[in-house]
Amino acid sequence: MSARKLYFESVQLGDELPALAKSPIERVQLVRYAGASGDFNPVHVDETYARASGMPSVVAPGMLIMGYLGQLLTDWARGGQLRSYSVKFIKLCWPNDVVVCKGRVIERLGQAGRYLVGVELRAENQKGELVMKGQAHVQLFYSQEDESRQRAGQAPLVVEVPRQSLLEVSLPADVPLAPPLEGSRKVPAARKQSARRATLKPSGARRSPPKRRANPRA
Repeated sequence: MSARKLYFESVQLGDELPALAKSPIERVQLVRYAGASGDFNPVHVDETYARASGMPSVVAPGMLIMGYLGQLLTDWARGGQLRSYSVKFIKLCWPNDVVVCKGRVIERLGQAGRYLVGVELRAENQKGELVMKGQAHVQLFYSQEDESRQRAGQAPLVVEVPRQSLLEVSLPADVPLAPPLEGSRKVPAARKQSARRATLKPSGARRSPPKRRANPRA
């Protein structure tokens, strides 16, 4: 049985990624991570040093939590190509913390046979506190047929999907896209019906200027 793959035609704005709950962070895990990453900062592995630095204990590396979010993303976007990934560190994580990773689709774009999905990511501890947030772009095949055609050296399916976004300001438009494997081919109008337009406010829409208040002293 072939591994499940994600295709653009099945992804819609607002889709939630299956949450990923990690096991409680253990001190031995921090040591193993230090060895794997080459980051031997004593604040992550030396309890005495961490306490002398004013911390209650060793602290988990932020890159470990970033890796958790990356796992959430790659588990979901099987068969996709990661085009951008960035995070912002919000709160420290400590031994015995349980990190839950979540995500949702906030942007879609199909152009010239290339299909891009924007994802909003967040990691929370067992108290529901935000410890990290991020954004990522994943490039997908439009469908299984599209993938089969391209891997056979044929032209990709082309379904033009205007940029759709849940954000008032779209994610960066200059994210590098991998070119189709070869050429391009237009899809019959009936096929295009599967690429639904978002009913939300277009990301490029301008807000109306605020109304001026009358000066009561005038």
